[in-house]
Amino acid sequence: MKQHITIFGFYCALVAFVAIVAYGAVQILQVLGVLHYPLDDRLIYGCSLAIAPAFLLAILAFHELSPVERRFWPHAAVLFAVLYAGYVILMYSVQLATVIPTSLVNRQETVLTVKPHSFFWTLDALGYICMGISTFFAGLGMPRKGSRNLWLRRFLLANGFILPLICFAYFYPQFTTMTLLIGSPWLVTASGSMLLLAVYFYKVRRLKS
Repeated sequence: MKQHITIFGFYCALVAFVAIVAYGAVQILQVLGVLHYPLDDRLIYGCSLAIAPAFLLAILAFHELSPVERRFWPHAAVLFAVLYAGYVILMYSVQLATVIPTSLVNRQETVLTVKPHSFFWTLDALGYICMGISTFFAGLGMPRKGSRNLWLRRFLLANGFILPLICFAYFYPQFTTMTLLIGSPWLVTASGSMLLLAVYFYKVRRLKS
């Protein structure tokens, strides 16, 4: 059974990594003015939506492979991953299925429209805050010393440590492109965490084969 979990976790972590990199590429193209509405929003929300279930299942697989004596922290990571997925799946599904199609007919803003400090903006922020807490707890579930996965632990913890930057980018009263860039280290810590988590599953599978 654990062999199947490692394979499943490997592919989920890999999908999350690819989706994060794709999201980052699209976000950069949007900032540079290469992509425009509605294609930019469709790609950004689509990539973001792809991250959520893959991340959640990768964290679940990580929990299942954790030693019993250290399982509290991975269990906490799963709980916050569920919260993250719930927030962002709601957010991106509504934008892709309702807001964007409606806006192409009527450009008038509604309560569902994403803009700085709006309802769905806050939902998005809560999602990524929960994601950071989830990776932080996952990092705590790994040994501090003598581990062959030390870099995975560091990246998981780092994705939690940058939460103040994420909060600043979302909640600073005046949103600009500069405030968006303040949260950009997330692209490194989140993608690095998922890539190293995929490597972790690959190593565990080889050890058990």
